[in-house]
Amino acid sequence: MKNLITILSFAALFSVFFANAQDDAYRYRNIDSMLQLLKTQQDTALVATYRAVFSTYASRDPEKAKPYLDTAFVLTKDLNNPKIKVRLLKDLGHYHDQMGEYAKAMPIYQQAIDSCIAYDMKPLLQLTYNNMGTVKKYLGDLEGAMDSFLKSIQVSNELGETDDYRAPSYSNIGKLHAQLGNLEESNKYYRLTEEICLKFGLDYGLAITRSNLAENMITAGDYLNALPLYKHALTFFEKSNDFPEMGEQYNFIGDAYYNLDSLNQSKIFYAKALQIGQQIKEKKMLMNGNHNLGRIAIREGSYERALAFLTESTKIAKEAGNNLELVKIYPDFAKAHAALGQYQKAFHYSELHFAKYDFIFQKEKVEQINELEVKYQTQKKEAEIALQEVEINTLNEKARADKLQKGLYAGGMASALALFGLSVFGYRQRIKKNRIAREKQEEIYRQEIEHKKKELTSQTLHLVQKNTFIQELKENLENLKSSPDKFKTEFRRIVMLLKKENASDKDWEVFKTYFADVHNDFDQKLKTLYSDISEKEIRLAAFLRMNLTTKEIAATLNVLPDSILKSKYRLKKKLNLDKKTDLTSFLNTL
Repeated sequence: MKNLITILSFAALFSVFFANAQDDAYRYRNIDSMLQLLKTQQDTALVATYRAVFSTYASRDPEKAKPYLDTAFVLTKDLNNPKIKVRLLKDLGHYHDQMGEYAKAMPIYQQAIDSCIAYDMKPLLQLTYNNMGTVKKYLGDLEGAMDSFLKSIQVSNELGETDDYRAPSYSNIGKLHAQLGNLEESNKYYRLTEEICLKFGLDYGLAITRSNLAENMITAGDYLNALPLYKHALTFFEKSNDFPEMGEQYNFIGDAYYNLDSLNQSKIFYAKALQIGQQIKEKKMLMNGNHNLGRIAIREGSYERALAFLTESTKIAKEAGNNLELVKIYPDFAKAHAALGQYQKAFHYSELHFAKYDFIFQKEKVEQINELEVKYQTQKKEAEIALQEVEINTLNEKARADKLQKGLYAGGMASALALFGLSVFGYRQRIKKNRIAREKQEEIYRQEIEHKKKELTSQTLHLVQKNTFIQELKENLENLKSSPDKFKTEFRRIVMLLKKENASDKDWEVFKTYFADVHNDFDQKLKTLYSDISEKEIRLAAFLRMNLTTKEIAATLNVLPDSILKSKYRLKKKLNLDKKTDLTSFLNTL
């Protein structure tokens, strides 16, 4: 039901894993700023802003978002930048995915995947494989879905990414196992995802994962314990105004109450889900909302009304090519017709159900899906062995070539070597002399760099310790306020001393000099790449390059850690980094 990578792909305008609600809210509040930028920007920067506006609107109002994506496509026609076009393809696929138009999304995602491979865009390839897997799942190609999720993990492994990048794939595999009835295996993947979310502080992903665990509880009949998990997730999504996920949780909570025979409560939540689907025009939510209200009507004995809801749900499912949902809708059609005495129609829908079910869940396919993970691991090992064999063969060939070369020198070229022996000897002596001189110079440089590194570390430690001391001393002075006699005589002199000794511009200039020597004029590189970067932002970037923690930087600059977090966010925006790119890792490449 939930598609973690859908959330990830929007956050990937862009981020690591799962959209961060705070960042999303910030982006939405600043939509006016982005719209103003559209009037001043050109070329690639203009396309990037159109994509950002599309991303901001997409989860709340897809129809309002779509024109910005269309405009971005038009603008790329005049740009010689094929990689931008690939990203737009992925965005377009996501739009149709978000709208429940899976048949439309499928070829677009495939085109994006082919282009990612052609242009070696592995990070985007990893995301798109995951999106493709979700689309294949809804179209009923469960084997293809598992294959896509595993390919996404494989690409992530090749990139050397951390677990937070793989978490969406793990969650989607858990969802697939749940739909195959493998609840134990499904929970294993959900728990793995939950562990990653806790480790990396991914609150958005944690809410989704626990909702997925609750869904498995519903399947196992544990309705009461599922409700708190759903409501926890709903609270999170309501705070972040994530309408698609709010609608999902309303449907899930409705399912729990439905199974507890609390039909009135169930109907309230199903109706809320349908209302959100109508508001954001998301087809999957409209389909589920109508189906669920149809189920309620059957339980209430309103069979004609139930058929009206089910007919609307089936229409949307067929338009989207969502075979997985049709399997669930057809049995309710059969129940309604049977209750009305229309047994021929009831039999017809039962036949449709079993035909679809056999097509998607036939035993051979399920076995193939379960074997895919084993096959993936086996192929991985075989690839490693094959690579080792290639390396061994290369070394053997090199050894044979060296042996042949030595034979030629020892035989036919002996006379030539004798004739030029003196000149070769002189040449070698010059090479040896130059090498010795170069090695000496390199050693001098190495020692200088090591010295400067030590000085830089010392300066950094000095700044951290100095400002930590100052902060503690200030706190002690505040405590002296309770003793006026002592405070009056000492306060003015100590405050003047503290101001004088606080991290001065001179301290920073000394630090910057050592830092530039060790890190190849880091500040100049930043100024060249980003002319509007400020001295404070360069200072923050330097501390991040030194791998100082947020707390250490805050102590150095004598500010609160929250202030550093906000500064890091603003710096990342100024450097035009997507959410997927780690700020410190990027700075380490300069």
